[in-house]
Amino acid sequence: MSNAPVPPAEREALDAYSAAVMAVVERLAPSVASLRVTRPAGGGRRAAGLGSAVALTPDGFLLTSAHVVDGRGSAGHAAFTDGRELPFAVVGRDPLSDLAVLRAEGDDLTPAELGDAEALRVGQLVVAIGNPHGFAGSVTAGVVSALGRALPVGRRGGGRVVDDMIQTDAALNPGNSGGALADSRGRVVGLNTALAGVGLGLAVPINALTRRVIGALMSEGRVRRAYLGIAGGSRPLPPRARALRPGRGAGVEVVEVLAEGPAERAGMRAEDLILEVAGDPVTSVWELQRRVGPELIGTPVEVTVLRGGGALALTLVPEELPGGG
Repeated sequence: MSNAPVPPAEREALDAYSAAVMAVVERLAPSVASLRVTRPAGGGRRAAGLGSAVALTPDGFLLTSAHVVDGRGSAGHAAFTDGRELPFAVVGRDPLSDLAVLRAEGDDLTPAELGDAEALRVGQLVVAIGNPHGFAGSVTAGVVSALGRALPVGRRGGGRVVDDMIQTDAALNPGNSGGALADSRGRVVGLNTALAGVGLGLAVPINALTRRVIGALMSEGRVRRAYLGIAGGSRPLPPRARALRPGRGAGVEVVEVLAEGPAERAGMRAEDLILEVAGDPVTSVWELQRRVGPELIGTPVEVTVLRGGGALALTLVPEELPGGG
């Protein structure tokens, strides 16, 4: 190992990096809780796991990963950096986004500021704060390694893919799930949820879609979802489609049409390329999910697809996804 002195320019850069991380920790650490989860067992309760959570409101609402509080009757205690340990109950879980809202017995929590993952860029500094291995207040830093990753969740036919996941090289360990992934201004842009491999982690993005999920869990304890009955993914438009839709770069390719679902009844086929929903362009699975919201359940909606080189309008009636909340 070299003992050569660090050049002033490198030392200054290191100090700037350290200062940025420390500022995030100072701002956000009071909002991140260490969770100890318990479940009913034999007339009492037993330990069921560890995790992390982020305070949403001063009056006790917390955000965590759905898999952290999986299981009937899950509850437990949330410990904060000021030494408080507050009992919590589960308000609502949404396994299909891997988000859950808890309510702790406290009325003066320090809420985190939620950011917008849509503004993230690959290479941007991010800081993960959570509870790996049960050690509260642990911090790791890294960069956004990739955007738009997908994580399959739920059962085949009734599940979904959590799209637009954030991939980061900030070290994640068991117990980090539900903890905050923050940008350099201390805004929560993601919720750490899974290990993607050595040195890689995935976080559920905080964006317009997940804010809607969080709001529904806080107010109703469940999430209603429109179900189309397809599996698909984003695909660049072929040249002929670009001529039909100038300025468009991509659509959603239908990979599979599930039996007896709304898409099959509407006449949709595998290899159709979805271009529009109710006249609005669709370029990704996330956009398709956003366009087909719960307000369209039971309502006929026109879906424009590319098939055989030409545009075709289909009338589709979304259903409510069973067990969506």
